[in-house]
Amino acid sequence: MAEPDDVIQLVDDTEPDPKPDKGRSWKVAVIDDDPAVHEGTRFALGDYRLHGQGLEIISAYSAAEGRELMRRHPDVAAVLLDVIMEADDAGLDLVEFIRNELKNETVRIILRTGQPGQAPERRVIVDYDINDYKAKTELTADKLFTSLTAALRSYQQLQRMVDTRRGLEIIIDAASTLYDFKSMQRLAAGVLTQIASLLNVDCAGILVLREGGNVAEGISVLACSGCYSRFLGARDAAALDGDLRELVDSAFRQRRHDFRDRRSILYIRTGSGREVVVLLEAEKDLSETDRALVEIFASRLAIAFDNVILYEKLQEANTRLEERVAQRTRDLTAANRRLGAQWARLQRANAFKSEILGTVAHDLKNPLGVILGRTEMLKEMTANAASSPESVQAQIDHVRDAAKRLTAMVDNLIADAMADALDITIRREQVDLAWLVNEVVASNRPLADGKEQIISVSSPQVHTVSCDIDRIREAIDNLLSNAIKYSPVGGHIELLVAREDGVTTVSVRDEGQGLSPEDMGRLFGRFQRLSAKPTAGENSTGLGLSIVKRIVELHGGSVNADSAGPGRGTTFQITLPEL
Repeated sequence: MAEPDDVIQLVDDTEPDPKPDKGRSWKVAVIDDDPAVHEGTRFALGDYRLHGQGLEIISAYSAAEGRELMRRHPDVAAVLLDVIMEADDAGLDLVEFIRNELKNETVRIILRTGQPGQAPERRVIVDYDINDYKAKTELTADKLFTSLTAALRSYQQLQRMVDTRRGLEIIIDAASTLYDFKSMQRLAAGVLTQIASLLNVDCAGILVLREGGNVAEGISVLACSGCYSRFLGARDAAALDGDLRELVDSAFRQRRHDFRDRRSILYIRTGSGREVVVLLEAEKDLSETDRALVEIFASRLAIAFDNVILYEKLQEANTRLEERVAQRTRDLTAANRRLGAQWARLQRANAFKSEILGTVAHDLKNPLGVILGRTEMLKEMTANAASSPESVQAQIDHVRDAAKRLTAMVDNLIADAMADALDITIRREQVDLAWLVNEVVASNRPLADGKEQIISVSSPQVHTVSCDIDRIREAIDNLLSNAIKYSPVGGHIELLVAREDGVTTVSVRDEGQGLSPEDMGRLFGRFQRLSAKPTAGENSTGLGLSIVKRIVELHGGSVNADSAGPGRGTTFQITLPEL
């Protein structure tokens, strides 16, 4: 039975609640369905102090209210919890909620019950994560003080472990990303957090790195907290306040730790010659134990900062190496492209050679056969005195015609081979295109006269363009000879030279058989035989238009054809840009 002096006496307290302490305080939750318990607890602990901190008591009158209270106040240090409220096990269910759903492992829970037999102490202690179990009849003021103090000390130790773990996690996290300057900043922020955790105080801090010997110019503010946050990123001492600048300057000059009233200054020198100053402003003076812990911690920081600096140098070296490798790769890629282009050109040249050989084997076989056959007949005729001169002359004419066709084929093949040569160049000069067209017409007029065709030319008297005279002559000659070849006997061929909007055009219009849609799709391909046939038995290799296209494109121009359809003639037009 408790002594009378130990029993809590409830009195009528009509005085207004005292003003809350503006300093730090321990937050304690009272969860009980009996209002008298709340009043008695506040009275018994009204003058409670631990480590200079008073109590902030918050109340809930049911387990449901307790759940909401614990959600809103995760920083509650201790809970004085009734077991039996709206249900016989409401308090025990609330313990499960705090530990399992809220995952709050640091808050200290003291169970209080008015009916101990209903929730036996041994079973409750074993089955539930609580820190103390008291019957309300035995919880005197002194015992309440003792239980609460033990709970708050335990909470303090757990909270210190949580804060220490948080600081270590920041440093460990920074260690995995020490490849850029931000990693240095994260390490610096971790240093401030870790020191605050070691001291178990809220403190403002600033960490300054000096690269060279000049304090005014060679500093960088890597991390700040509290009232010093505005200095983050400062690159010279002039950006700091006068008092703060003097403290930092003094630390770099004296090169030692300095512990003052509520201000602690740490000096760290790395193996690479860099210097670090950490200034902390705490709410309390540091004890000897606190100072020893801070000094031990600071002695390990030099290695951490050197590691970051070494990683930065390694990153720079890797970057330079990657740039060199990338440059070598680009050079090799360019060389491979050049080799690929050369290989492609060689393949095209080889393919063209095969086409030429095929053409020689196919198209030249017939004229050669004619020549051989006719020469044999001539041999027989000369041996036979009865042969007339007219028959001999006829055979000679056949041989001459076959030789002409053969010569024309060879000329076309040589021209196409030169147009496809890999090292072909265009030698531009100022050329009177009107004169050149008339010269091409004059050279082709005997062929047109043989078929009784009329060639008319429409051109300015003088029309100067920049071009390769031999190549353009060859292109116009091919178009005109085709017009003569495919136009009927007695047909009309027109050549037109014009200039408009800085572009020169040469058009060749005939009255030949025209082009079908199928012809239009393969008109400028090499060795393409079209549906139209020469009107006087002339031979065609299918190379002329491909040569024209190549020559004009080398001049930066274009060539196109237009035909209204079979039997309605064709117009070819060369377009040359003004240079």
